[in-house]
Amino acid sequence: MDVQSILEKLVSFPCLGGETNLEIIGWIHEFLHEKGIKTRCVYNDDKTKASIHCRIGPAQNGGIILSGHTDVVPVEGQDWSTKPFDLILKNNRLYGRGSCDMKGFLACCLASVDQFKNMPLEKPVYFAFSHDEEIGCLGAPDLINDILDYYDETPAYAIIGEPTMMELVAGQKGICVMETHVNGSAGHSSRIKQEVSAIHEAARLICWLEDYMDTLSKEGLTKEAFDPNHCSIHIGKVKGGVAPNVIADSCRFEWDIRVIPGQDAYNIIDQFEDYCRSREKIVSKRFPGFKIGNKAVIKPVPGLDAFHEDGLIGFMHSLGSFDALKVVSYAAEAGQFAEAGIPSIICGPGNIEQAHRADEFIAISQLEECMKMLTTLSRKLSSMT
Repeated sequence: MDVQSILEKLVSFPCLGGETNLEIIGWIHEFLHEKGIKTRCVYNDDKTKASIHCRIGPAQNGGIILSGHTDVVPVEGQDWSTKPFDLILKNNRLYGRGSCDMKGFLACCLASVDQFKNMPLEKPVYFAFSHDEEIGCLGAPDLINDILDYYDETPAYAIIGEPTMMELVAGQKGICVMETHVNGSAGHSSRIKQEVSAIHEAARLICWLEDYMDTLSKEGLTKEAFDPNHCSIHIGKVKGGVAPNVIADSCRFEWDIRVIPGQDAYNIIDQFEDYCRSREKIVSKRFPGFKIGNKAVIKPVPGLDAFHEDGLIGFMHSLGSFDALKVVSYAAEAGQFAEAGIPSIICGPGNIEQAHRADEFIAISQLEECMKMLTTLSRKLSSMT
């Protein structure tokens, strides 16, 4: 099968983040099995989802991991002009959910299997395809740990094929998503000074988070390559109250933290927890039942800073001609590979501007460029001693 045919098949699996992906994993397993490639699946606890990895080539240190995720984001509420899970060719573009983010890269990897098998590889190449990346990079840690435990040898680098227009991305922000619940006291709105409005208190917390974000910037905790150049805090969802004349006894809000490399989301959470406890101490004098609870919806995913990974960057430049190293503000699994001790970089086909939107597409020229890089990789791995 050529890369377009493989991509057509991959797009046909509507495996959304958070839902089972066993159908697409099963197809990938069968595809590789027919090529004589042994695979290994890494399941979640209830075996409804799996990541998959394999090795092509000798069991030698210094191989390269090619990594991507199998899940996609929903299409509900989006105005598609094509059927999102049918791959449609128009004007040298391939339309379909996941065509860009990031089944295009997976298709290139699978279409390159014969190339890798037929070359006299001195170092191996690994495929590592995860589940649930779109809801917090949940599958990657177990996948990475299994790769490091299962193989006797140690890979040198990982290439994460998120859409970068085949440019090198050496930096990404990390992410954490939190939910805060405020418990106040219900009452008539005329008693606002006697009761405790959960909405009013939530507003104070939200303002504190925004002010703290500005404080981080003023204190010089920045990296100029990013935009914004500091850790960002954003409140994306607020829910509370039943009527304008009823004091709200409950309010919830969800917020995310995007941390620059070198900063820790837990530090921000700890500072916020301290503020929450100080508010509880003050407000509980008026209403002893006042409480603020915080929980992580998405646990912190580390950022990536590969700018000083000279060996990795030099290796990538041996695979093609790239412009200056870039950064992105979205989170990806590259930081998780790097945290596990595998220097990582992001480089893949497609434009991130097309991801997560109606009429998502990838240009055929991008697939061709990726295939060219993988061909060069197979030759490079055949000449390494």
